[in-house]
Amino acid sequence: MLDPDRTWDEASYSALGRTPDRTELLDGCLWTSSAPSKRHQQLSFLLMSALYPAARSAGLEAYEAINVRLRTDRIVIPDLVVADTDSEGSITDAAEVLLICEITSPSNAATDRLLKLQLYAAARISWYLLVEPELPNPSAVTLRLFRLDNEHYVEHLTATKDDVLTTDQPFQFTLDTAAPLDE
Repeated sequence: MLDPDRTWDEASYSALGRTPDRTELLDGCLWTSSAPSKRHQQLSFLLMSALYPAARSAGLEAYEAINVRLRTDRIVIPDLVVADTDSEGSITDAAEVLLICEITSPSNAATDRLLKLQLYAAARISWYLLVEPELPNPSAVTLRLFRLDNEHYVEHLTATKDDVLTTDQPFQFTLDTAAPLDE
């Protein structure tokens, strides 16, 4: 059982090892959320399937749900990460991350749209992809690609239902919103 009154640092966070829940470290506090829904995981896999070959062609690594150190004592677990890094270790530093992606769900949408957007901008991650499943039909999505401009993100591209998001920044890739999930 985790002590809610305890102040956590990276050493104590790392000592937790693997946990059944997604546990993030934010400025001395642990943020824990249960595993994402099946639909969320399916969407994450399909997005990774589209991004992975494009990232590898650009000489980059692509990962699902890895630890990213935004700064000391601030480690998050985004849905997808594309980074200029190697495959060793369990934590990737923000300075290595080119693109970070969050998929919203009803329980975390505000966190991904506001808090995480600000945390990633403060960590100077150049590109943020926000994937928003459309409710009540979560098989349709809106994709919003943000680029860092000074200290804040500005919307670079948006693709809604039946659109295709194509970009050459931060590397060349295409994501189709028409049918991202198997019905």
